[in-house]
Amino acid sequence: MGEKNTKFKTSLYFALSVIIVLWVVHLFQVGLDLPLWKYGVLPRKVEGLKGIFLSPFIHSVKRWSHIINNSVPLFVSMFIIMYFYRTVAYKSMLFVYLLTGIAVWLTARGYNYHIGASGVVYGLVSFIFWTGVFRRSIRSIILALIMIVLYSGMLAGLFPDPEGIISWESHLAGGLVGLAVAFQFRNVLEPDELMDFEKEAEEERAPEYFLPRDTFEKTKEERERETYLNNYRWFSSRDDEY
Repeated sequence: MGEKNTKFKTSLYFALSVIIVLWVVHLFQVGLDLPLWKYGVLPRKVEGLKGIFLSPFIHSVKRWSHIINNSVPLFVSMFIIMYFYRTVAYKSMLFVYLLTGIAVWLTARGYNYHIGASGVVYGLVSFIFWTGVFRRSIRSIILALIMIVLYSGMLAGLFPDPEGIISWESHLAGGLVGLAVAFQFRNVLEPDELMDFEKEAEEERAPEYFLPRDTFEKTKEERERETYLNNYRWFSSRDDEY
């Protein structure tokens, strides 16, 4: 119980710390009127490379919904990965964070700065979903279904935005990166997952016997007495029915 409480607290603190950093940056940007959008990803431009590292922490000043809509799924997905996939948590989140930015820099529209954590959000949600598909453990499947229930509406964000406001390229890049990272770590199982798989394997290997295993370990007198008692119970139950 103590280990689970510690894991719960560290997972909660990590996810909450990232969200706090996002909001501190945003409030400074709004309060001091800082043009932080210049630190976003500018595709295929040298000056846009810094956005690979900085853009997830920068959000639109004009649309508060931008940071609000990213904060909740980012917190939920980071907490789930930290708590349930601790063995690969830091590596998987780092890969999603960096590879999504690189993919946006290589493939997105080149005339706009791309900012916001939505690409990372799509990557983390995608990682949780595809981990359930690849591992097929009971826990991973349940977590994948939770992602479907909570964030199935995110599918619309994978397609071009008619108004050109949303960076759908970041969403698509994050989704694909999350799939790739889940595939990469599909065989790196958590300790309790290993125990479940080993238990299932033992149950599958266990042979089925026509007779009880201790049949031939009993003496003739013990077997006759057991047969007599079983027959006696059967006749007694029949008499009770009448």
